[in-house]
Amino acid sequence: MDKYRSILILFFHPLYHKSRVNRELIRVAENVEGVEVRFMYDLYPDFFIDRRAEQELLQDHELIIWQHPLYWYSSPSLLKEWIDVVLEHGFAYGRKGEALAGKKIMNVLSIGGKREVYRPEGARKHELKELLLPFSLTADLCHMDYLPPFAVHGTHLMDRDDALSAAEDYRRLLLLLRDPNTRLDRLSDYDYMNDYLEKA
Repeated sequence: MDKYRSILILFFHPLYHKSRVNRELIRVAENVEGVEVRFMYDLYPDFFIDRRAEQELLQDHELIIWQHPLYWYSSPSLLKEWIDVVLEHGFAYGRKGEALAGKKIMNVLSIGGKREVYRPEGARKHELKELLLPFSLTADLCHMDYLPPFAVHGTHLMDRDDALSAAEDYRRLLLLLRDPNTRLDRLSDYDYMNDYLEKA
C-alpha cells in the first residue's frame, strides 16, 4: 500500500492575493506532503488550457479537489472552461471514456454568507449541496466518486485568527484524506466535510 493517497488541488481564484482565507488555506495545503497544488489562473491567464497535461495529472492522482470561491452560486469561469476542455468525451465519459473511473473528487469553497443562509429556511432558500449539483453530476458522468464539500462560510466577516483556524481545519482534512486508511466511502453520510472533521 502506498504511504499516502495522492491529492491534486486545482485552485481557481482570479484574485486570491486579496483573499485572506484562501491565502491561508493554500499556504497549509502546499506544506502537506503528498499534495500538489496548481494555481490555475496563473497557469492559464489566457484561458487556453493544456488539455493533455491536465488529463495526465488527473490520471496520476487518486483524489482531486476543485478549490474556489463560490461566485454567483457557482464557480469562477476558468473552472467551467477547464471542465469543458479537460473532461472530454472518450476520456472522462462516453462508451470508452473511463480514464477517471473510481477516482475521488470534491469542492473546497470559500463563501461570503454564513452556513445558516444556505438552508431552505435561510435567505438563499437552498442548501449548498443543491448549488453544487452540477459538480456532483459531472463527477457521476465521469464515473468518479463525489465527496462532500469542505466549506469556509462567512469569509467577509473573518479576521486573521478566523482564517488561521479555517486553515488548520483544512490541514487536518488533507491529512485525513491522504491517509490510505481513511474510509472515503463512508463520507457520503455528511453534508459537509466540516461535519466529518468534528467527529474525526
